[in-house]
Amino acid sequence: MKAPRVFQLTALALVLVSAVQVGWWLFDQHHLAVEKYREMHQVYAQQVGAAQALLDAGTAPARVSALLPEVTVANRRAALSPEVDQRLLAEERRRIAQYSWESSFFIIALAACIAVIARALRAEARVIEEQESFLALVSHQFKTPLASLQLSLETMALRPLAPEQSRTLIERMLSDLGRMEGMVTQILESMRLDRGRIDLRSEPVDIGGAVARVIAGSEERAAREHITISAEIERGLEVMADPLALDVILRNLLENALAAVAPVGGGTVALTGRRAGSEVQLSVRDSGVGFRPGDAARLFQKFTRLHPGGGGSRFGTGLGLYIVSRLMQLAGGRVSAQSEGVGQGSTFVLAWPASARRHPETLDLPDDGGPLTQPARREHS
Repeated sequence: MKAPRVFQLTALALVLVSAVQVGWWLFDQHHLAVEKYREMHQVYAQQVGAAQALLDAGTAPARVSALLPEVTVANRRAALSPEVDQRLLAEERRRIAQYSWESSFFIIALAACIAVIARALRAEARVIEEQESFLALVSHQFKTPLASLQLSLETMALRPLAPEQSRTLIERMLSDLGRMEGMVTQILESMRLDRGRIDLRSEPVDIGGAVARVIAGSEERAAREHITISAEIERGLEVMADPLALDVILRNLLENALAAVAPVGGGTVALTGRRAGSEVQLSVRDSGVGFRPGDAARLFQKFTRLHPGGGGSRFGTGLGLYIVSRLMQLAGGRVSAQSEGVGQGSTFVLAWPASARRHPETLDLPDDGGPLTQPARREHS
């Protein structure tokens, strides 16, 4: 094990031993206080016995009281003074309370140390797990496109190819390079978000235009995988966000939806934007593989990639939805996910602070995912 982890485990063991020792000290002191009270009672009981013997021998009660002031005499019967008994009981309780307070302080302090060390150990375990997941992920995700690139280059190096064959291989290589570039971009973006090295602006952004640009960039992939993209956004709907961050959020959500629909052989992705009070909500609904309702929160954690069986998907870094969640938090918004179950599709809902600069109207995007067509602006009274 690494030296810091050994130190943490050693410190945890020492603190646990100290906590046990303090607990034993409390028990022992309580026992000693009780025993001390009993011993004092026995001593005074002997005095009471001596006083009674003097009385029985004919000694005057006043003389007995003078000799043994802790003993009271009534009707020639000796007994321990109530004040002495109360004093002994009060002293016992005082000592027990003192030991209890002192030991409680140390136990609380030791418990806090145990909690801090245990939290550090759990955090380190999570970091190690994330590192291992990251290394396995990168190795797996980069191996496929690299192997494809190598095969394409070896094919082109072996023999001259027809123009159509060369074009096909070049397109495949460009696709592989784009895929690797996308994975590297997501990894770098997640690192910047983790370290807080990102400065977001907050300005009114037309969400309809942003959605249209993202859809236009995914048309070719959607057509290739038999996916229909549609959108219905209120016209003039604006959100308070950073334009670049908004583009990243929408792109990652749309890519996630396309990746969920592709395994089932095609389907639909519908984007709907509307104003809800002081917020603007955008929902992305797909007819893809869906997920178990209990996995909704896990989707926004690092390196989480779910398929119907609960494991990893075929592609992706598992960082897209994590980036979406972090950017929404930094923008003062939120994101949620829901699904009725495996095979039932899923819905992701984004919510931002609204910009009240424009009046909303309904803006429809074509069902085939084509370019955004805006009707003429209507005048409002």
